[in-house]
Amino acid sequence: MQMAIVEFARNKLNIKKAGSTELERKCYPVIGLINEWDKNGKIIKGTDKDLGGTMRLGLYEAKLRNNSAINRIYKSSSIKERHRHRYEVNNKLKNQFENKGLIFSGMSPDNKLPEIIELQDHPWFIGVQFHPEFKSRPLAPHPLFSSFIKASKNHK
Repeated sequence: MQMAIVEFARNKLNIKKAGSTELERKCYPVIGLINEWDKNGKIIKGTDKDLGGTMRLGLYEAKLRNNSAINRIYKSSSIKERHRHRYEVNNKLKNQFENKGLIFSGMSPDNKLPEIIELQDHPWFIGVQFHPEFKSRPLAPHPLFSSFIKASKNHK
């Protein structure tokens, strides 16, 4: 998801120096360290070190946008998925992305952290901040993997 955000910012929003502070210090940070976030009503803060504090680690909830592809895949308005990362999408650009067709179809309950993106006019383009592979098993694949295979088979 993060690299899709960078590419979209560069090529659709014309932010030529768009990047991630994880990879490049002298960029326009469309992806960067998060200093604090909310988990179950408790504010979790990072440290003063340049690590972003504790990772966003473990199970987090995401609210899904109605009538989005992700909403249809999960058949739910809310999901919980596992995370393991320090870097987040710059939410201040949300409206600019959505005006160009990249929607934020899953957000944290406080609406501050993008969890899922998708291209509005694409048969199947979904990017996620969480790790679906953590829940997938050979005989019980994660819904994202199943839906991607199905979409691929249907695409001619």
